[in-house]
Amino acid sequence: MLFALAAALLWFAGSPECRAQDTQRLPLPPAARAGLDLLYRGDPDAAIEQFRRVQASEPNSPVGFLLEADALWWRIYCRSLEFKWNILDIWALKSSPETAAILAAADKAVALAEEQLRGAENGELNIYAGMGYLLRARVIGMLGDRRGTARAGVKAREHFLRAKHLDPQLADADTGLGLYNYYADALSTFTKVLRFFMGIPGGSKTEGVTQLIRAMSQGDMTAVEARFYLAKNLRLYDEQYIRAAELMEPLAEQYPQNPIFALMVGNLNALLDRKEKAAASYRAAEAMAIPDPACRARVAHLSHEGLASLGLSQ
Repeated sequence: MLFALAAALLWFAGSPECRAQDTQRLPLPPAARAGLDLLYRGDPDAAIEQFRRVQASEPNSPVGFLLEADALWWRIYCRSLEFKWNILDIWALKSSPETAAILAAADKAVALAEEQLRGAENGELNIYAGMGYLLRARVIGMLGDRRGTARAGVKAREHFLRAKHLDPQLADADTGLGLYNYYADALSTFTKVLRFFMGIPGGSKTEGVTQLIRAMSQGDMTAVEARFYLAKNLRLYDEQYIRAAELMEPLAEQYPQNPIFALMVGNLNALLDRKEKAAASYRAAEAMAIPDPACRARVAHLSHEGLASLGLSQ
């Protein structure tokens, strides 16, 4: 029954009419929106230029720093992708100037948001602070710092809950809450034991899915990432490959120059034994004009590896 309800909600969330009617836009500057479009089109460096314009014009706003941290994350994500157990993802990171830059930008965003929140409560500022903590948790989790990840995740959750309390219509907060709830329920036994001893709030995977559905259909700044991570999580933790593909394919169609989305669709179709579709996605990813040389080289390697796993050649 729960699965049927979730499936129905997921289908409805894909409706363009639903998105257009219910999306509540955040007060983002035009350069921030231009940067987000560039980012999801697969050009994080061009996006960072836009986000730094926001920083220059609004140095006390957390937005430019937060979005730069996100763009830096997407850049390192492409550069670090690898196949393991037939699943394409990033599995760990080593401390580097790149990870330090993401953490510095995220921490700057958090500091600016929390400083302004001490003066006056604001739903949007709580979202920016929560997203900053979420990025910190994501990076240090990949660096192997489980306790630090848990602490950052709890801080993120607090800000997202506060944002929803102040304005229940802020669906971008549902992205953070959905990820927290999903991961808190899906993580390993060791991590759950650690959570118990640290007094960290638990979560519900079912509730997390519902929140991510709401975020991807009604959110603004985080709608793309809510869809991406919901698809990725359903693939990795629940082996719901068909539904994950249904969620990921619209991203590849909307942003046909983003190699990450194409590779993910290829991986999902390979898991579903749809060899022709998988091969088409891998070849499409390699044929893209990718501005970042490190990402371009990684995509070429992964495309060849993916095709080889299908018993095909370039």
